[in-house]
Amino acid sequence: MYKNDLKNYFNKNNKRLIHKWRHYFDIYDHHFHQYRGKDVVVLEIGVSQGGSLQMWKEYFGPKAKIYGIDIDSRCKKLEEENIQVFIGSQSDRLFLSEIKKQIPPIDILIDDGGHMMDQQRISFEELFGYIKSDGIYLCEDLHTSYLLRFGGGHKRRGTFVEYSKNFIDYLNADHSEQRSLKSNYFTKSVNSVHYYEGMLIVKKSPKTKPASHLRFGNESFPNLNAVNKIFMYEKVFYKMLYGVNLLLRFLGLPTIKHNGSF
Repeated sequence: MYKNDLKNYFNKNNKRLIHKWRHYFDIYDHHFHQYRGKDVVVLEIGVSQGGSLQMWKEYFGPKAKIYGIDIDSRCKKLEEENIQVFIGSQSDRLFLSEIKKQIPPIDILIDDGGHMMDQQRISFEELFGYIKSDGIYLCEDLHTSYLLRFGGGHKRRGTFVEYSKNFIDYLNADHSEQRSLKSNYFTKSVNSVHYYEGMLIVKKSPKTKPASHLRFGNESFPNLNAVNKIFMYEKVFYKMLYGVNLLLRFLGLPTIKHNGSF
């Protein structure tokens, strides 16, 4: 039976209070286990009672450097060996810029802070570039994007869920044919985006523009287009249909399909 040390720590915890959704622990372990026992730098936004900082310290081991950010000045008292706490607001860009001057580049960034839409967005914009090229960004309690008291709502403009949906486009921007979607820093530095209930994980990994796709093996039947057996009037029709679909794409309307084409 698989042993999840984070879950076991949480279930037996008699140290400082930890407040997490139970299904988070399998996700944590799945994405974080590769960093155990290494010189990992972890930054968690939202210290609260300090229990999760202690949990990360235990999980990652004695080489880990654990940092926390909280707006409550009392959290400074929760510092201990290999745990340092900074007091300030995650929506303060100047404060976050100063943090980057005081800590090493980040391996794992966990946003479990105030969960307001501007807080999540600003923290991502200011700190994502400071995560190492093979690091992880994690935003917890993503469900607040649907709760009114956090500024949320289904498909509401400005929520972090709506903001993060752009990540899917950025990830695939190298394949875009339109000027409205161009390759950017996210495209060049991110390997994958993972959505879970209440959680978003972005895994970084340097990459270059994708090479041509490859084909191996023998064809089961001839490709009619490849051997030029389509009649001329069909070619003209498909060119016209292609032009119409270009216009529909520009207008954001569904494409017209014909016999599986387009």
